[in-house]
Amino acid sequence: MEPTRDDLAALPKVLLHDHLDGGLRPTTVLELADRIGHRLPAGEPAALGDWFLAAASDGVLEDYLETFEHTMAVMQQADHLSRVAAEAVEDLAADGVVHAELRYAPEQHQRDGLTGDEVVGAVSDGIVEGIARAAAAGRPIRVVQILTIKRNADNGGATAELALRWRHAGVAGADLAGPEAGYPVGRHQYALRRLRRASFPVTIHAGEGAGTDSIAEALHVGGAVRIGHGARLVEDVTFGAATPDDPWGLAGARLGELAHWVRDQRVPLELCPTSNLHTGLVPDLAAHPVTALHRLGLAVTISTDNRLMSRTSLTDELWNLVTQARWTMDDLLAVTMTAARSAFVHADEREALVADVLEPAWNPTPKGRHSA
Repeated sequence: MEPTRDDLAALPKVLLHDHLDGGLRPTTVLELADRIGHRLPAGEPAALGDWFLAAASDGVLEDYLETFEHTMAVMQQADHLSRVAAEAVEDLAADGVVHAELRYAPEQHQRDGLTGDEVVGAVSDGIVEGIARAAAAGRPIRVVQILTIKRNADNGGATAELALRWRHAGVAGADLAGPEAGYPVGRHQYALRRLRRASFPVTIHAGEGAGTDSIAEALHVGGAVRIGHGARLVEDVTFGAATPDDPWGLAGARLGELAHWVRDQRVPLELCPTSNLHTGLVPDLAAHPVTALHRLGLAVTISTDNRLMSRTSLTDELWNLVTQARWTMDDLLAVTMTAARSAFVHADEREALVADVLEPAWNPTPKGRHSA
């Protein structure tokens, strides 16, 4: 039986790639902006939500970046950060997410004098509050933080040290994000080496704004254990002849060396289909390489990226793949389990998540705990 959207909304899900500054409620943006005297492009929640979606999906980079100027403006105070984090946790739990990883760059929240530790502490307090609220509503969820190093800034070392100070207090990984072109991973080799030597997991945005060389650099120079986005890995695949039943030509597909490496090493790809659609990477979701990469056996996961800007949820992302890219429940189950086994928590915690939470809900006859 084909799933309905309500079926998907009710199922437990795992979200690995969600930006804290891209997931605010429009009502919260309005209220916090009013407190600090920040002018917004719209003064009513529905209109503001419409503005964020339109500006982020019109294909104009400047418009897309402007959306984050407004969310960043209201995230410079500790109580604002705590509120945004708590509400993000509530919203994710309401969508059926049972494990979420929220990422942000601490340096972007220090304009009004907060220290990096104060930023992380405020977000941590909000997450704890959001988890408590979600539990009270019957929606248990685990949430960890990922601290982002900006490619086009020079604070990589400080962010790495900040992440390591908080590694046993809610920070589970680090990220490298920002414009790929002109800002190579090597600019932050000290910070990334520091994290590797501390056995701390790193995900790197690559294969979104640039192609396969960016992905290779993230893996082999940056030491990434996951790739943020990675959609353009498809450029290292040669496809066979397309047919009505095989529109990608997967039957005759040949993987290049990098694609083989990513598949063989089971490197998880944090794919964000709607975000890629809105930024012009693909013309529609049927053409998104997520389907081909998944069918070819790569470790595909599905994420939201920026829920406010793309007006999306993890349920929406999965449902859109069903309705627009012919995905099945088996496909959705596979990427959900891959996400769970790719989370930045210990292996026993990942397997408990699979065996105790996901399998009982997704499989009518649970198979029991998998080996690590």
